[in-house]
Amino acid sequence: MREKFLNKSMTSIKFKFPEYDQDKLDEISYGLEALYITFTKTIVILGISLILNIIKDVVCILISYNIIRTYAFGMHAKKSWHCYIISGVLFIGTATICKYVDINIYVKYIISIIAFITLVRYAPADTYKRPLVNKYKRKRYKILTIILSSLYLIFIILLKDSVVSSYLCFGLLDASLMIHPLVYRMFQLPYDNYKNYNVTYS
Repeated sequence: MREKFLNKSMTSIKFKFPEYDQDKLDEISYGLEALYITFTKTIVILGISLILNIIKDVVCILISYNIIRTYAFGMHAKKSWHCYIISGVLFIGTATICKYVDINIYVKYIISIIAFITLVRYAPADTYKRPLVNKYKRKRYKILTIILSSLYLIFIILLKDSVVSSYLCFGLLDASLMIHPLVYRMFQLPYDNYKNYNVTYS
């Protein structure tokens, strides 16, 4: 199904935009593949969360996570089933904790601070299919990640024991895990991919 979608889409794009070179086509193909996987993965996650009666928690954590991931980036699994396992653990697992576990406020602070430090240290984390070669863009993404993560920390402290602070905490945690070098290594993915290219400044 995925191959059929990609082949049909790329054939249409090549026909409409014959001036696109192979690098441009590869970039579009990667984007379409990521879009397809994200869409199907989200449908599966929401379906399971609906059955488990945690759909509100999952949606809130997904939103919290994706706001950070927009600038911190992070790994994309090579295999679809890896992606489903990661997503299940990160989103369904943390949503279940939010719904059924009373998390100690100090534990929440510790998790949030560790996640914040990880994001400051490692964001943005690129992929081998989408290396962040531009030095200024990497710096900008890092600054935006730090600003957003700092706002998360402030709201987590202000909201204390509320469930919203838990959503922010786990969104921060999930985003930090997806950029950590150990997680890349666990799934046999290359890290700091931009180092394999000539650095650009524009």
